[in-house]
Amino acid sequence: MSDTIKILAGTESFDFAERVAKAYGSELIDSKTTKFSDGEFSVSIEETVRGKVVVIVQSTFPPSDNLFELLLLIDAAKRASAKSIIAVMPYFGMARQDRKDKPRVAIGAKLVANMLMAAGVDRVITMDLHADQIQGFFEVPVDHLYGSTIFLKYIKDSLDLSNICIATPDTGGTKRANSYAKRLGVDMAICYKQRKVANEVTEMTVIGDVKGKDVIIVDDMCDTAGTLTKAAGLMMKHGALSVRAICTHAVLSGPAYKRIQDSVLTELIVTDTIPLKKGAQTEKIKVLPVHDLFAQVLTCLMNNESISTHFII
Repeated sequence: MSDTIKILAGTESFDFAERVAKAYGSELIDSKTTKFSDGEFSVSIEETVRGKVVVIVQSTFPPSDNLFELLLLIDAAKRASAKSIIAVMPYFGMARQDRKDKPRVAIGAKLVANMLMAAGVDRVITMDLHADQIQGFFEVPVDHLYGSTIFLKYIKDSLDLSNICIATPDTGGTKRANSYAKRLGVDMAICYKQRKVANEVTEMTVIGDVKGKDVIIVDDMCDTAGTLTKAAGLMMKHGALSVRAICTHAVLSGPAYKRIQDSVLTELIVTDTIPLKKGAQTEKIKVLPVHDLFAQVLTCLMNNESISTHFII
């Protein structure tokens, strides 16, 4: 590959970035993060990037250090006279804060976009944003990839399509579930949920017929797994033969791993945009790698080729 591109990684996405670089046909360049005793840290890029296209790979899942490290790396590349800077953010944190849903709240996703642009980013590549309109928060190009590119192939290759029903755990995911159902030529069901506080579902009902079906619930992320496991249990009560779930981002916070293990879910299929917690894995979770997809998009960008085939939803 051309020497015009330099790929480097944030601390928490190092393994993912290493696989992206290898799939692209390159190697990661060295960067260094120095931490001080009070929690402050600084970054440095350990080789010249003058006149190069710098690709920085970092998912911005909690803690916020991951986001700030990405910002510092962008700033470092800018001050090192990089030709352009591409932020590869497999998981875009703060994406759930995409609007004012009540008075006196921040729009976190817009703030993150502003900070990335202020730091000096020229392009962002991400996957399955919680809200598509976040692309409009940027004044630079955003390549928004979809996990369906990977998941649809897995479903077709691994499961019997004749008895499948696609479901969504809430009404907000109806568009996503409908796209899966149309592409697979199967029926769709919707879970309607009500919340009194964040991360806590108070009531849930099923719209659609799942009796005698192998249900696949699709969503962009799985956080505490409360909604997902309740939806799976509700599907089984309504006569489903089995329930699987597909979630692009395995946030899996709090009691998520235990809930998944104890649930009626046959399988939870996720991508590696966020690494699973060491020692907390469950045999019900299957991880599909997406580094090849990001490497292919980088190749197309560097060769000025179309990437529209990678936007399947």
